[in-house]
Amino acid sequence: MMKSVPTALVAALLLTACATGAPTHPPMVAAPAAPAPAPTAPAADDNLNAVTWAQHASEHDFLYLQTYRDAEEKLLKAMKDPSWDALPKDDRAAHPSLKGLKPAVVLDVDETVLDNSPYQARLIRSGTEFNEADWAAWCKEGIARPLPGAVEFTTFAADHGIAVIYISNRAKDLDDATLANLRSAGFPVSGKEAFLGLGTFVDGCEQAGSEKGCRRQLVAKNYRVLMQFGDQIGDFANVYGNTTDGRAKAMAPYTAWIGERWFVLPNPTYGAWEAAMFDNDYTLPREQRRQKKIDALKTN
Repeated sequence: MMKSVPTALVAALLLTACATGAPTHPPMVAAPAAPAPAPTAPAADDNLNAVTWAQHASEHDFLYLQTYRDAEEKLLKAMKDPSWDALPKDDRAAHPSLKGLKPAVVLDVDETVLDNSPYQARLIRSGTEFNEADWAAWCKEGIARPLPGAVEFTTFAADHGIAVIYISNRAKDLDDATLANLRSAGFPVSGKEAFLGLGTFVDGCEQAGSEKGCRRQLVAKNYRVLMQFGDQIGDFANVYGNTTDGRAKAMAPYTAWIGERWFVLPNPTYGAWEAAMFDNDYTLPREQRRQKKIDALKTN
């Protein structure tokens, strides 16, 4: 028969356990907190800084104002010089005589007189790239704003009897929408003959892709071109072989004309300059094209 343990002894044993720190049950350990998910970085977009600069940098607007104001100061002097012509020799060859020709200025449309940065911004927000359907839809909205100084310059030219001619690589079905946008933005447009889009037919001249040479030759038939304006080399002269060297070769005979007869405007958002970095191969995946541009960077 088991003897009972005195109550005093039990109490003493419990006090001893507390005093020595001996646990009476396993300690409770809190489970480690799950790590917070890492924030998802936005996909790299080569156009982000370029479009942000075009929309928000005062320097962008000042460059346009500077260019058009400088051209306006020189325009009337150029008109008074009967030998003054801003067409490259290849485009003037078929109509070499300037005698009796009316004076004109020739301007590209996109990123030269009209600002399409909202379309580029939409591409960035949606994570997509240029496509003809979205571009056509944007053009038909007809809300592209004039770039700084462009309306003032073209109005000055028109007021002094100088024809204002726009040469654009927008598709033929966008002609009416583009003319309406130009007019609503305040540009002088004398009629459809003042707008030469991508579908313009030039008798006796075979257009290669989007090259503007044939259309410049058409202008040469009736006009002495005082100045040309654009954001791409192809707006001024034909580029045979869109490589860095090919582009430089096309411009080499005319570098003295820059700022005098040819006025080049900044466009870091798109253009043939970019395609030259990846051999004009738009079938390459986006990341491969990006890597080729990185490979082309100069570090010294």
